[in-house]
Amino acid sequence: MSDFIVKGGKQLKGEVEPQGAKNEALQVICACLLTDDKVNLYNVPLTRDIMNLLNLIHDIGVEVCIDRDHNAVTLCAKNINLAKLEDESIQKRQSLLRGSLMLAGPILARYHKAIIPKIGGDKIGRRRIDTHLFGFEKLGAKIDFDFFTNKVILSSKDGLKGSYMMLPEASVTGTANVIMAAVLADGITTIYNAACEPYIQQLCKMLISMGAYIEGVGSNLLKIYGVKKLNGTSHTLLADMIDVGSFIGLAALTQSNITIKNCNIHHLGIIPETFRKLGILLLEDNDDLIIPYQDIYEVAQYIDGGILTISDATWPGFTPDLLSVVLVAATQARGSVLIHQKMFESRLFFVDNLIEMGAQIILCDPHRATVIGLERRFPLRAITMSSPDIRAGISLLIAALSAKGTSIIHNIEQIERGYEDIDKRLQKLGAEIERV
Repeated sequence: MSDFIVKGGKQLKGEVEPQGAKNEALQVICACLLTDDKVNLYNVPLTRDIMNLLNLIHDIGVEVCIDRDHNAVTLCAKNINLAKLEDESIQKRQSLLRGSLMLAGPILARYHKAIIPKIGGDKIGRRRIDTHLFGFEKLGAKIDFDFFTNKVILSSKDGLKGSYMMLPEASVTGTANVIMAAVLADGITTIYNAACEPYIQQLCKMLISMGAYIEGVGSNLLKIYGVKKLNGTSHTLLADMIDVGSFIGLAALTQSNITIKNCNIHHLGIIPETFRKLGILLLEDNDDLIIPYQDIYEVAQYIDGGILTISDATWPGFTPDLLSVVLVAATQARGSVLIHQKMFESRLFFVDNLIEMGAQIILCDPHRATVIGLERRFPLRAITMSSPDIRAGISLLIAALSAKGTSIIHNIEQIERGYEDIDKRLQKLGAEIERV
């Protein structure tokens, strides 16, 4: 276990390049199991979660070649050893990585059998997999559940069949899993209420380049015409929008002047506009975002004077992965804002640390928190804390970089699951952060 020692209260300056999209990487790596041919992936963030997934698929027979200097990965799933999927050690490692859930769709499509062990991930409340199972069942898979091990066994003796379905929720990973299963199913699959995040659009783009037929990309209605075989391809991942949003919040809270390069701005949706509602100045220069120094940023109000509410929603709504960053940025704004986390019931509990640092926050219930901005009259103070999950962890790190004094953050492995070399990237901006 490692810690970050952070000396806060220092303005930062410089340019930063966002990493590749971690959530997209989890999907497209799993999609590589749909073909015998080589697949080249570029701009892959080599975070802990991504490395764990690459190690996992390597151990079931996928050839994995990593170019760390260029964040490139070449994969070939020609010789998958299905017997390995029965191995308890493999299943235990799968259960520790929620992204491995998306291996089920490709393996079920190609080999007509897959196993989903009990899945872990961030401790942010119940994260059901019902959407995944609903989609597989609609495609003709038989589902058996082992109550003693919480293991799901999927099988389709005669192969998957195209089907009409309306997903019970617009789950990103659920949509991705069903898409990957459907591209090799026999017949036409129609998916209503599909997630349409840029990550899903990128997955579809990659699958189409491999020979899949998918209509409606970018909408919540997808039509997939099953094919017999997919080919290899090369695919470049988008910039990580959560990484971009994290550096926006960092720049605002620390009164820094930071330029975020090559942001894929047209794929950020309402993320820039949501930060602008906090009064944060964002300038666009081609595909770069510039966050200049601001003494004070003021939260917008509704026309009748009501308190601003920022909540998460399915795309193109605001991503839940950035609500924690918005919350911490609001602590030093002028004005008040209600943060409403609708999707997960435990994601706001990290505010106890911010309150200890001096932030004025009322945790109304597990889903809502009211932040009263301090207008920088009272700077946050340094404390010792622990990172509970990826997004809360980066938010606490941002708070520590703003706080007066030296903070200690335990359990930084949680942060590193989603952010590659975050300490080195911050050091290049002038941050005083040390790993111990």
